[in-house]
Amino acid sequence: MTIDLVPAIPELFVLMMACVVLLLDLFLGDARRGWLFSLVLASLGAAAFLSYSLGPEERVLAFGGQFVLDPLATTLKLVCYAAVMLAFVFSREYLTQRDLFKGEFLVLGLTALLGMMVMVSAHSLLTVYLGLELLSLSLYGMVALDRDSPVAAEAAMKYFVLGAIASGVLLYGMSLLYGITGSLDIGEVAAGLAGDDGRSVGAILALTCIVIGLGFKLGAVPMHMWVPDVYHGAPTAVTLFIGSAPKVAAFALFIRLLADGLGGMHGAWQLMLEALALGSLAVGSVIAIAQTNVKRMLAYSTIGHVGFILLGLLSGTVEGYRAALLYTIVYVLMATAAFGVVLLLARRGFEADQLDDLKGLNDRSPWFALLMLFVMFSMTGVPPFIGFYAKLAVLWAVVDAGLVWLAVVAVGFSVISAYYYLRIVKLMYFDAPLETAPIGGDAVFRLFLSLNGLAVLALGVFPAGLIALCARVLN
Repeated sequence: MTIDLVPAIPELFVLMMACVVLLLDLFLGDARRGWLFSLVLASLGAAAFLSYSLGPEERVLAFGGQFVLDPLATTLKLVCYAAVMLAFVFSREYLTQRDLFKGEFLVLGLTALLGMMVMVSAHSLLTVYLGLELLSLSLYGMVALDRDSPVAAEAAMKYFVLGAIASGVLLYGMSLLYGITGSLDIGEVAAGLAGDDGRSVGAILALTCIVIGLGFKLGAVPMHMWVPDVYHGAPTAVTLFIGSAPKVAAFALFIRLLADGLGGMHGAWQLMLEALALGSLAVGSVIAIAQTNVKRMLAYSTIGHVGFILLGLLSGTVEGYRAALLYTIVYVLMATAAFGVVLLLARRGFEADQLDDLKGLNDRSPWFALLMLFVMFSMTGVPPFIGFYAKLAVLWAVVDAGLVWLAVVAVGFSVISAYYYLRIVKLMYFDAPLETAPIGGDAVFRLFLSLNGLAVLALGVFPAGLIALCARVLN
């Protein structure tokens, strides 16, 4: 039994630290909460060390085949640790200024991270659902963190209701798979459905339910209706958290359930993902143009990026999965930096969530305006930033899969989306500032944000390492 627990040591450690933080918060006042924050960051570093040290070269199953540890799981967990750490560092000052820097935020963040880790290593439909619900319930609480904000309460309620419906649909699809194959093990489900490419009505119904549930968690059209409202209504610190690390876990679900479990039905789910990808690209590229709120604009931008991730997944090839993985990692890197700049500009009583709040940023802080320019150019897909290579990899995989028309459509929508990214650059460099207050952020915040922004450029100048990593963990 001890050997069986070894692959899950990082998960057990994060669970233990969440309990420790919850207990310590009862005895530490607001003045000493900085110690608790430092403990959480140290815990994330320790968890990353454990995951890296225990990461196997080959796939290892544990808990009777319900838990899998492989190079992909290790890599995705490390990305989750990094994204959650950045989210915590960027959020501290924002939450403190609004009297929201409580132990609840740290505990919910750790439990959400634990849910992501379970999802990443899930090898059973039951484990998938447990991890998904642990993540979802934590995020619902984080969205409603500001109890005095009616907008946040409304966003949390919408997220909860729609999330519950999506979870129910996903669970129904899993129950159908169990009824058809007689097993919850993803490997046995794949064996039971081998060669069933749309010939079984029950399998198609199960697949449809699963795609709907996964599409909601990723924020794909037409299951996207929660994204702009939640991004807008939640505190910006929570929006940063939701818009980064959970996308990695959602990508893992697509790989585990569709590629590994339902790979024999690729012909059926490829058509479904084509529709989701086209809808996401269209909505994300067009509707974002009309937005005046930065968080809503980035929400629709996220939907557009989800479309590109789906393009890589729908190809059904190893190259496509690698491209989708690369794009997911790059998106998380860009999203954390973009929301980090918004948090940097915010102060007590001022959210800095309007596009006009970015006017003249170059006059106020040339360095952070330059970092935001890096992020916007990367999201557009302009070389030499890493976003260019991520989009190129996805388009190349789609062309290799024989879907040239889909690649052409994706390029067209990418050109349209360039408008609202470049609009932010124009506001920062060519408009007069409306705000004259000094830029906030302590030394640690500024350092991490600078490293985050520079990574967008550095990985674009030297992309071989990240591309090779994606190729190594998916073979």
